[in-house]
Amino acid sequence: MSEQVKVAVTGAGYFAQFQYEAWTRIPEVALVGCANRTIAKAEECAAKYSIPAAFADVDDMLANTKPDILDIITPPETHLDAIKIAARHGVDVICQKPYCPTISEAEEATRIARSAGISVVIHENFRFQPWYREARKILTSGALGTLYQITFRLRPGDGQGPEAYLARQPYFQAMPRFLVHETAIHLIDTFRFLFGEIESVTAALRKLNPVIAGEDAGIILFEFKSGARGLFDGNRLVDHKAKNHRLTMGELLIEGSGGSLRMDGDANLFLRKMGEYDEHPVAYTWHDHAFGGDCVYELQRSVIANRLSRKDYENLAEDYLRNITVEEAVYESQATGRRISL
Repeated sequence: MSEQVKVAVTGAGYFAQFQYEAWTRIPEVALVGCANRTIAKAEECAAKYSIPAAFADVDDMLANTKPDILDIITPPETHLDAIKIAARHGVDVICQKPYCPTISEAEEATRIARSAGISVVIHENFRFQPWYREARKILTSGALGTLYQITFRLRPGDGQGPEAYLARQPYFQAMPRFLVHETAIHLIDTFRFLFGEIESVTAALRKLNPVIAGEDAGIILFEFKSGARGLFDGNRLVDHKAKNHRLTMGELLIEGSGGSLRMDGDANLFLRKMGEYDEHPVAYTWHDHAFGGDCVYELQRSVIANRLSRKDYENLAEDYLRNITVEEAVYESQATGRRISL
């Protein structure tokens, strides 16, 4: 029998369904407990996913189930306290993004975890979407030559009218920082995954839907350490050509001296060599399951595989802090009208 990793989960909101379901498909994982401040929701999850115990309190759950990993799927304002509890119990953490409401809280959570000798992996699943894993293989192969620019047009089309976001994630309407803090942070991490470190940002953000508190559209220019540029062009009110607007949430273009790589809204990749007219489809395998090409499963599968092989986890909190620093620079650029160096 293979080694079992015991996982406890806190949270039972909209997105939690993808994480619970993914855990049930990893044979080396035993779900030992779930917690939620509304115990009825925890009991509902326990019944649905065959989890032996439900709790209203995270501390109580960890004391009774003694897991190897705590998966935190609760709102950002709860993350610091949950990580403090996990640190007391010596339990590794997977923490949903946004990591914490502020960079100071994120830094404190990271220090606490380090002092306790536990690891915190940020559940940043875009980099585990199969089209970005394939894009990284292509870039690493040198097929595009010297990289010049990466562009992503975010167009989920879910932000119009007074009912925007209410059916799925109603707290979106009340977030004072929205497009960048909640959504573009995914692409900040993905851009770093594909192009390396970001050295400066210039941002122009705006609010188009008056019923929400934060920004819902904006353009951000990134300058990378390599000299390449990145462009994030986001607008949650308009959509793009796609069978499912939430699959890729937009369109990607990567350009280099040797050609270009394009991704459409249906996750098709196309490679065009410099000087040629025709694009060539890139054949790769992915599963149209759950959210974003089953990226939640791929992230969790990576955590378990690395734990069992005694390898370092991918996307640890120490590295993820750089994403939050970039995010803060974006908001500073918007507030000051200046290019911000990191």
